Amino acid sequence: MNQAFILFSVFGSLAALLFAVMMAKRALSFSEGTERMQQIASFIRDGAKAYLRRQYSVVSVFFAVMFVILMAMAALGYLTWFVPFAFVTGGFFSGLSGFVGMKIATASNSRTANACRDSLNAGLKVAFSAGTVMGFTVVGLGLLDISGWYLLLRYVFRLPLDEITAAMLTFGMGASSMALFARVGGGIFTKAADVGADLVGKVEAGIPEDDPRNPAAIADNVGDNVGDVAGMGADLYESYVGSLISCCSLGVVAFSYIPAVDNIRAFAVPLMIAALGVLASIFGSLLVRTGESTEQMTLLKALRRGTNTSAVIIAVTALPVVWVMLGASFWGLYVAILSGLLAGVLIGRCTEYYTSDTYRPTQHLAASSETGTATLVIDGLSLGMRSTMAPVLIVCICILVAYFVSGIGLTDGARNAMGLYGIALAAVGMLSTLGITLATDAYGPVADNAGGIAQMAGLEPEVRERTDALDSLGNTTAATGKGFAIGSAALTALALVASYVEKIRTLAPDMTMDMSVMNPVVLVGVFTGACLAFIFAAITMGSIGKAAHSVVLEVRRQFHEIPGLLEGTANADYTRCVDLCTKASLKEMVVPTLIAVIVPVAAGILLGPAGVVGMLCGATASGFLLAVFMSNSGGSWDNAKKYIESDHFGGRGSDNDKAAIVGDTIGDPFKDTSGPAINILIKLLSMVSIVFATVVVRFHMFG
Repeated sequence: MNQAFILFSVFGSLAALLFAVMMAKRALSFSEGTERMQQIASFIRDGAKAYLRRQYSVVSVFFAVMFVILMAMAALGYLTWFVPFAFVTGGFFSGLSGFVGMKIATASNSRTANACRDSLNAGLKVAFSAGTVMGFTVVGLGLLDISGWYLLLRYVFRLPLDEITAAMLTFGMGASSMALFARVGGGIFTKAADVGADLVGKVEAGIPEDDPRNPAAIADNVGDNVGDVAGMGADLYESYVGSLISCCSLGVVAFSYIPAVDNIRAFAVPLMIAALGVLASIFGSLLVRTGESTEQMTLLKALRRGTNTSAVIIAVTALPVVWVMLGASFWGLYVAILSGLLAGVLIGRCTEYYTSDTYRPTQHLAASSETGTATLVIDGLSLGMRSTMAPVLIVCICILVAYFVSGIGLTDGARNAMGLYGIALAAVGMLSTLGITLATDAYGPVADNAGGIAQMAGLEPEVRERTDALDSLGNTTAATGKGFAIGSAALTALALVASYVEKIRTLAPDMTMDMSVMNPVVLVGVFTGACLAFIFAAITMGSIGKAAHSVVLEVRRQFHEIPGLLEGTANADYTRCVDLCTKASLKEMVVPTLIAVIVPVAAGILLGPAGVVGMLCGATASGFLLAVFMSNSGGSWDNAKKYIESDHFGGRGSDNDKAAIVGDTIGDPFKDTSGPAINILIKLLSMVSIVFATVVVRFHMFG
């Protein structure tokens, strides 16, 4: 019977992958358009493939070194022999998720532009189908790999459940490492190209966005795919499997206090919820369609129809899952799932409110351009800071509800363990409908590329109007997706901290660990972790600045040195800008990832386990706030620019527009690189701490 629960998650993973294949075939069934459109699309596709090929060659060196280190630790008895292989497979599937998403996105951009020549709904159908491939590939591969590892370790190698969860946490560490490389590297690429294209092309030369005369135009569109698609896919894959693995691990611990229930059932509950989420997301995806109105609220309603329906299905079906698998007395765990699901919806709505030009905050931000760039930037920063309050309150209430309701009727250690399991289940509930949530996010870069192709191919003005409407909606849904990822990261990171404490207690039951805030070691850890998020953001922002500098100089050089380029009688050298962005991103993405791996080990050696707990808590608190602030400021600046360019406050080409372009340029690294990468950072810190816990314990006990 217990095996059947795991097999249901395998069924859910196969259903997700099959649906992804069906959606890919639907997207590819549309025409690519004119010969010029196909040529531009091929430039973008070739640039994206070349970048990923070089990125993976760099990342493979890191994984090879880490594999050797983990093998050495296994040889010394610190880890099981399965851990190094779990680490590699986690990274492989994380990268594969992004690669599949990028492949379908680069194949669908010209098809979306061509479909928009017929109707807005046709364009949405192609772009959303491409986004759906990404969404369901992520959840399908995530569930398949987790279920596959469990079946392999349980029924082939006959490992006990606690060793299985220890190995699978390392799988999460591999996924997080790959996600950080992909998100940071891709983010540096896309934002360097975007900044260079906007500042020189739109502001200095006064030519339209995505104008074929702009040497950075192709690099900008390539960046949409390697950053906003491949990077985002690896990012959300990591969020998904991280929440599932941490929940499975805490479930085993929680039900070890309750002999009446086999703890394998607690292990299987999050996987069952995830599998049901796949089926709910498939049904919701079939409901997404719209008319010809380009109003943002109309388009939002079309997407909400699918996401809300999926959420309702999970809310209804999660109760019988908990009831059948764990018993009616654990109804509090259902409430925990429900609280996470509701928290995700509310965070999404808050993000929409602060980033969509349908609502007052972004409209007010656009209006501030009338008094210049400085006021627009100041108001954008203020908006981002103000937007942190609601998500923090939502997550705090979710944590309290999940913790206290889950432990009702239990005492002492059992109550605490069950409460932490409830918090982890809340994170699973929040991400249970990731298939459709990510689909609504991933379609945005496809629509953005479609707009670029429409501009460069000289298509009818109404085509660009339709792609811009889809792109603007994509900015909002992308911000919503980041909100889900950041909110779930806070819950998952808390669950992982609990897993770390449990790991230390298992390794050294006699070790006294004072985690009181009055312990100076803990306080030092808190301040160190809080600072870490800012240092990480500073490094990634600085990397984008350096990369963008080289692109700006190159675009200026071509404008001055290629006769007839601005007049449209000569061709730009697109390859040069692509190459500059590639080199810069590959060079700059290494240090941030190394920081996330080295700091937890160093903190453990210098401060001990209690100091590590403080460091993880400080990084989670500051990282959560900073990520929300940066993502929402960036999303609002972007949509304020689009609001102005849709004939408000002077329209396209006005001084207001130029002010908004500068704001958007500042916001680009906020929302597409530093902000979303921080949520990966706070989870990777925890996972590295867990994997190297044995080293830390032995150092402090025998060192």
